Amino acid sequence: MAATQVLDYEQIWADGMNRGDVSVADRSFSDDCVIHVTGFPEPIRGVKAWKAAAAGFVAAFPGMKITIDEQISAGDTTVTRWHARGVHNGSFGPIPPTGRAVAFNGLILDHLVDGKVKERWEQFDQAAILQQIGVA
Repeated sequence: MAATQVLDYEQIWADGMNRGDVSVADRSFSDDCVIHVTGFPEPIRGVKAWKAAAAGFVAAFPGMKITIDEQISAGDTTVTRWHARGVHNGSFGPIPPTGRAVAFNGLILDHLVDGKVKERWEQFDQAAILQQIGVA
């Protein structure tokens, strides 16, 4: 089921990621945002560091397409369910490109201040990615 309405900040971010343009994070995330991603040893602190992390992912899966499936908001908290498809045509950390297609999904819990993400908790199926590119 597709979302009937997606909050502007998340649509801006998803559209930017789909174009490979992480600079749109400036419009969706506060300068001092904190991003918690399952599997990362420490939170990512600040929009500059978040853009660098996202750019690495976009480089590993250029042309990746993110689709927002569902979004629920209550006050300044938003939950987003999404899925993505792409091809592993760039280095993914230490893993060289395999040319293999991937499909995975994730969940995001955002805390917003003035319409921008101040804190994000994100989980996506990293194990599925590793399995699909043949390293797990």
